[in-house]
Amino acid sequence: MFDNGETVQYNNTRVIARCIMRFSVRSIINTPGKRLPFAFSMDLSEMDFCGRRPIQEPVQVEGEIRNTAGMLELSLRAWTTLECVCDRCAREFRREKEISYSCLLAAEKQNEEDEEIVLLENGEFVDVEDLARTAFVLGMDTKTLCSEDCKGLCPVCGADLNEGDCGCQS
Repeated sequence: MFDNGETVQYNNTRVIARCIMRFSVRSIINTPGKRLPFAFSMDLSEMDFCGRRPIQEPVQVEGEIRNTAGMLELSLRAWTTLECVCDRCAREFRREKEISYSCLLAAEKQNEEDEEIVLLENGEFVDVEDLARTAFVLGMDTKTLCSEDCKGLCPVCGADLNEGDCGCQS
């Protein structure tokens, strides 16, 4: 395949992004005040949420890892526009979604119950994309409404009650 001149289509961006999002913190681990900024995008379009795939646009991520008094702190924010369907009236709509996430990074946990600490791989690496993906997915809403005052559908005739009274005797 590679030596016969054929062209192979492959998503290089996904491979490159996946490789460079595993950061080494060696350069800042012993230097208080030093920071390691990052920015990238993630493709989560294949993720299924109750039979739908609302994340059709890339999720933008930016943040930093900083050494504050010898503690490594990771903070990030991730955002995109979601393709949603209202749980009450079934109307399709778009909505901005943004999450924030922060944690401490450590080579080992002092207390096993501390969930705010993420262990470094091999004592120096952190997979920022994995943390951002997990935080974004956990931050997704379980109920999606086109508006807080959505009236939904008539249980008798199925008319969209946001467009007016259907006239049914319910």
